[in-house]
Amino acid sequence: MLTRRTLFLLMGGTALAAGGGVAASRVGVQPEPPAPPSADAGGHLLWRNWSGIQHAYPATRAAPADEGELADLVRRAPGPIRAVGSGHSFMPLVPTPGTLVTLDRIAGLDGHDADALTAHVRAGTRLADLGPALAAVGQEMPNLPDINKQSLAGALSTATHGTGVTLKALHGNVQAFRLVTADGQVLDCSPSQNADLFAAAKVGLGAFGVLTRVTLKNSPVRRVERRVWLQPVEQTLAEWPTLQGQHRNVEFYYLPFTGMTAVITHDETDAPATPRPPTQDNDAVMSLKALRDWLGWSPAIRRRVAKHVLSGLEPERVVAESWQLLSNERPIRFNEMEFHLPREAQVQALKDVIEAIETRRPDVFFPIEARVIAPDDAWLSPFHDRPSGSIAVHAYYKDDYQFLFDVVEPILRRHGGRPHWGKLNTLKAADFIALYPRFRDAMDVRRQVDPEGRFLNEYLRGVFTDA
Repeated sequence: MLTRRTLFLLMGGTALAAGGGVAASRVGVQPEPPAPPSADAGGHLLWRNWSGIQHAYPATRAAPADEGELADLVRRAPGPIRAVGSGHSFMPLVPTPGTLVTLDRIAGLDGHDADALTAHVRAGTRLADLGPALAAVGQEMPNLPDINKQSLAGALSTATHGTGVTLKALHGNVQAFRLVTADGQVLDCSPSQNADLFAAAKVGLGAFGVLTRVTLKNSPVRRVERRVWLQPVEQTLAEWPTLQGQHRNVEFYYLPFTGMTAVITHDETDAPATPRPPTQDNDAVMSLKALRDWLGWSPAIRRRVAKHVLSGLEPERVVAESWQLLSNERPIRFNEMEFHLPREAQVQALKDVIEAIETRRPDVFFPIEARVIAPDDAWLSPFHDRPSGSIAVHAYYKDDYQFLFDVVEPILRRHGGRPHWGKLNTLKAADFIALYPRFRDAMDVRRQVDPEGRFLNEYLRGVFTDA
């Protein structure tokens, strides 16, 4: 695999041959971003999201043990009331000066139907725990996101997704859910019961109430073969429509300033399971950072060295149950912007993003991710009524991420993109009304179940208030 030692050796020789001293070209060691105080003047303790860019000092923190305790809390707690999962959203969905609620104690499998392939899951269950719990009863979620640290409630509420031209985002397989509303009522929601609330709150941002239990339509446990290989970006973009039809799950990462992509596919197989080697993804990301740090001053040399190293890497193949392979460990922190575009616009939009970054931002090194998602009917789903292709651009957590707004977002908006609800964007209510045909309907339903706005923090007021 692409190791930092290999890069250091190659880049040292290359930089010196080019006449630039290595020490002079290397980016200095970056400090940790400054942390907010651990408590505010009132003694309220700090909450901070995974990447460190969102924080709050809630006056009240609560971890109810069951639905009844949660309902009592919602009735009396100071607002805004915000539920938190893993804190993996980059947008300010969670921050509140009022009440912060974790569902960590409302977790686990709450029953299943083997014949119907359904499972009742408590909303605080983390996806990493849900995989083995479902597998133990012969079920698995039809698709999973790249990271499995999220709570089920958080993943559904932000339209978290995986990849596959025929596969919906996680909320697309929800058959029913239970929701605690602002007055402490517990409502059962499904296509036949509180149907409008079901359609509006299936992707609800925690703005309609707090999810407590979800009924999922699942699949039998299946074994898949995962393949990863590198090829030039021009080849991948030309083959992208064909790849989507050939594989159950397919995605690719463009490696900035290398001209190369890593293509990842998962397909069902009867082949025996193979040992899963330790992930090398994190070493690869830090190697790309080393490449940037040493050769960011010369994009041409940076590309030439990268191609030389990458061309010698062998493809990867591993076989296991799909829930074991579709999600990955991502300990390297980052900030992210992701937009979901009409599928036919994805390739051109990605070309435009790559050109803009490689023309204007030589500091970018984090891989750019492309996936495909099937349409669904949830009112606030970014995939509502259209097949989508997503583009996700990342920034290392120690790096400036303003370029996401200045360089990337205008391109993705120009191509008709809808932002991932948990990832960086600047859109407000008027923008969402223009992008979502049922957005005003969702706003009306939200006002009915929470007329005082007890679930709306400052950010969400800008989302659901049409100024």
